[in-house]
Amino acid sequence: MTRGSNIQYGGKGLFGASVGILMLDAQFPRIPGDMGNALTWPFPTHYKIVRGASPELVVRKQADGLLDAFIDGARELVKDGADGITTNCGFLSLFQTELAAAVGVPVATSSLMQIPMVEKLLPPGKRAGILTISAQTLTEAHLDGAGVARDTPIMGTDGGTEFTRVIINNEAALDVNKAREDMLASGRDFVAAHPNLGAIVLECTNMVPYAADLRRELGLPVFSIYSFITWFQSSLMPPVFEIDIMDSRR
Repeated sequence: MTRGSNIQYGGKGLFGASVGILMLDAQFPRIPGDMGNALTWPFPTHYKIVRGASPELVVRKQADGLLDAFIDGARELVKDGADGITTNCGFLSLFQTELAAAVGVPVATSSLMQIPMVEKLLPPGKRAGILTISAQTLTEAHLDGAGVARDTPIMGTDGGTEFTRVIINNEAALDVNKAREDMLASGRDFVAAHPNLGAIVLECTNMVPYAADLRRELGLPVFSIYSFITWFQSSLMPPVFEIDIMDSRR
C-alpha cells in the first residue's frame, strides 16, 4: 500500500503507549492478569498512581473527595502521551462523566460499561450479571455512571474468606488458591440465584486472573476490564495492514 509523506509529528512526551491507567494507592499483590501488573497487557501502557485513593475509600466510601485528584492524574497521563484513559477500579464509574469532560480524550472508567453491549449479544431472556468485590456498596449511582440498567443481577465476593478482604483492606499477602475459590463459589451462587444469566461481567479489575476459571466452571462468557481495554486500545492504535497491490489483483 502506497504511503504519503514520511514526515513525523510530535506533540506529546511519550509515544507507543496509547492507554493511560489511573491506579489506586495500594500495596496488595498484583498477580499476572491484574490490571496493575504491567505484564498483563499485550501492549505498553502509562500508569499514574492517585495518592490517597485507597481501596476502602474508593469502594466503600464512594471515592469521596477524590474527583479532583483523578482529574489531575488523567490530565497528567494525557500530557505524557496517553490517547485514552481508564482506571483500575470499576467503582470509579462514578467519575465517568466528569473525567470524560475534563481530559479531551476517550475515557473508560469501568468494565461495567460493557454490560449494555454484552446484553445485545445474548439470546432473548438472558441477562449479563455483575460479579463485584462488594455487592454491599455497589449502588445505583455506580450503575448509572456506567450506563447500566438498575435491575442488572449482582453478586459479590463479600462472603468469601480471602479475595474481598485482602483487596479492600489493602493487605500485603494474598493466598491465590483461596481467592480463586472465593471467585468460583460466588460464581456458582450467582448462577443458582439467577438461572437466566447468559454472561458475567467482572466489575473488579483484580478479578481478571480468575476469569478463565470462572468460564470453565460456569460455562458462561466472562467479560472483564481486560476484554474491555484490549478493545479500547485497538481503537486508539489500530493495527496497520500492509497490502500487496499485485496480490490484491490476483
